[in-house]
Amino acid sequence: MKSKIPAVIFAGGKSSRMGRDKALLPFGGEKTLTEYQAKRLSELFDEVYISWKSDKIENLNYPKIYDLEQYSDISAPTVGLLSILQKFNGYVFIISVDSPFFEKSEIERLLETLSGDAVIPQNSNGIEPLIGVYHSSLAEKVKTMIESENHRLRWLLKNVDTNFIDFSEDRPFKNLNYFEEYKEALKG
Repeated sequence: MKSKIPAVIFAGGKSSRMGRDKALLPFGGEKTLTEYQAKRLSELFDEVYISWKSDKIENLNYPKIYDLEQYSDISAPTVGLLSILQKFNGYVFIISVDSPFFEKSEIERLLETLSGDAVIPQNSNGIEPLIGVYHSSLAEKVKTMIESENHRLRWLLKNVDTNFIDFSEDRPFKNLNYFEEYKEALKG
């Protein structure tokens, strides 16, 4: 059974470490990493959205959430998160486009433990704030953070009612930040 809460893919980052827009790289048999993520999330969620500053992919058949215009000069995940939280009422699952290894079983584990303001995975390397479930009630706190130039999601999560879920494996948390990591991931 699919989850009724919406899922949103963060695909608006600058990809400066990758040297090219990672959201547009081919992956998993799909034309882009964005399409790969959207397709697999569509198997788990009734609604899947793409969050970004502007359209990057033509004919992408998923609804989009654009960063709020008044913050267009800021490149930070807090801006995308605020845009998302203001759109919904209740919980929303988010995942960064460069996290293709956080699989169905890990996602389901987060969804089974909905409580508080956020449900965030953690492992021996720490927390992953761009994977998790956030409640829309956090919108005002995120807006205040942006206005005070605090863009650290880890700070937010330590200062609200966050349910941190422990994972023992590191692989689900592997991000594709550098081109070498991307090439390695293509090998399987």
